[in-house]
Amino acid sequence: MNSVKYCDKDVYPSKIVCIGRNYAEHIAELNNETPTEPVFFIKPNSAISNELQFNEEVAIHFEGEIVFLIQAGELSGIGFGLDLTKREVQSELKRKGLPWERAKAFDKSAVLSDFVEFSGDCQGLSMELYINDRLAQKADFDLMLHKPQAILQEASSFLTFEDNDLLMTGTPKGVGVIELGDQFYAKVMHNNDVLVEASWLVE
Repeated sequence: MNSVKYCDKDVYPSKIVCIGRNYAEHIAELNNETPTEPVFFIKPNSAISNELQFNEEVAIHFEGEIVFLIQAGELSGIGFGLDLTKREVQSELKRKGLPWERAKAFDKSAVLSDFVEFSGDCQGLSMELYINDRLAQKADFDLMLHKPQAILQEASSFLTFEDNDLLMTGTPKGVGVIELGDQFYAKVMHNNDVLVEASWLVE
C-alpha cells in the first residue's frame, strides 16, 4: 500500500474521502450548480503519490486542498493535497450522469505533502498554492461552505474512517492545467503560522 508521512512516520491510508463543490467561487468557475448537500467521492490508496507527473495523453487539472488525517474518528493531522482531475473526462461523465472515478480516482491522482499533528480549532486555517512563483489559489476557513468537522461528521454517517484515512476538504477558485516543468509550492497556515509546506516539480 502507498503511504504518507505523519509526524515523520509512514502511515497507510486505506482511502481518501473527498468533498466536491465546497467553495462558492470554484462552483461558479466551473459553471456547476450549488449542491443542497455535500458531494462526496473516494480516491483509493493507489491514488496516493508524492510526485507530480505530466501526462502527455490528457490534460490534468490541479485542485489544491487542505487535507486532514483521521485517527479514532477525529481530525488528528493536517497537510496539503492536490486533487488531480481529468477535467474533460469529468465533464463528459457528468454530462452522461455517470460516476467520476475515471476522472478522479486514477493512479497518482492525489499528490500529498507530509502531515503534522493538528487537532485544534479549525478557525484560522488557510492555504496558498503558488505555481512558478505566481499565486494560483488561496482560501481560508471562512470561505468553506461546509467546515471540516461538519464534513467529517456527514461522511461518517455513511462510511467508516479507518485510522490514517484522509479527508480532502475541497478546492477554491483558480484551478488549471498542469504543464511540464511547472514548479508548485504550497502551504497550510493557522492564524498565519505555517503548519505545512511542500513543493513539487512537474516532470
